[in-house]
Amino acid sequence: MRVQMHRGAMTFIAGSLMVILGPTATAQVSIGVTIGQPPPPQVYHVPPQPDPGFMWVEGYWYPQGHHYRWHDGYWTRAPFAGAYWVAPYYQGGQYYAGYWESGHKHVEHDHHWDDDHDRRDYRRR
Repeated sequence: MRVQMHRGAMTFIAGSLMVILGPTATAQVSIGVTIGQPPPPQVYHVPPQPDPGFMWVEGYWYPQGHHYRWHDGYWTRAPFAGAYWVAPYYQGGQYYAGYWESGHKHVEHDHHWDDDHDRRDYRRR
């Protein structure tokens, strides 16, 4: 009788621990690679604005793999009317990519635009 009571108590304790610790046991572990703060901006010449419809996007560093890569500044057309460029920045150990924004719309930068001859001004070089 005493063994049965002991076994019942152990079963109750084990079951209670599973209910309490169950969600914790399934927690995920993630490992990140930190490359630190980007280098200071490079110095370069800003060419004249090609046409009134173009906006200047300052050059910036962006993470690529385990290092930073420089993206030259360039003249471009905004992706939608009223958009302005929010430059990428590094704060609190995290990199925040640049994007286009207006009061009501937000568009992430697409590096494929960099090859779009209708959007970019290639006469600058």
